[in-house]
Amino acid sequence: MSNSKPQTNNSSRTTKTSTNSTSESTKPTTKELRAKAEETREELGETVQSLAEKADVKARAQEKAVAARQQLDEKTAQARTQLQDKATHAAHLVREKTPEPVRAKAVAASEQLRDKATQVGQLARDKAPEPVLEKASQGVNLARANRTPLFAVTGVLVVTLLVARRVRRSR
Repeated sequence: MSNSKPQTNNSSRTTKTSTNSTSESTKPTTKELRAKAEETREELGETVQSLAEKADVKARAQEKAVAARQQLDEKTAQARTQLQDKATHAAHLVREKTPEPVRAKAVAASEQLRDKATQVGQLARDKAPEPVLEKASQGVNLARANRTPLFAVTGVLVVTLLVARRVRRSR
């Protein structure tokens, strides 16, 4: 038993020494405190900045508006391209499927229509008041800006009318 007591005493001494060294190592140095304070400041700054960005409703709304506008522009451009492609395709199909005599009649009819439209247009210009002329000018400019789809639709309409007329006559 005498052997056990000295071991117990040694063990308690070791514990005391260990406790003293642990308490000394838990005290941070000035340099460590400053580093910890700087780290905390940076984290706090990031948090404040994040909260400020979330609180800036006007900027977030503007960002969403810009994104929506860009998306709308992209979809509009895509729809315009698809419409032009379909109109061009329809015009080619009409040209391919329409017999030559019908096309010749359509060309003659369109020339007559163009001549008559020119005469009526001149008469309207002579008789129409200024505000009406301005609106008509806007319509003409719009038609000129969209010639391909307008011609495709007109061509399809003329061919459809000619075919319907031919079907009625053959009955």
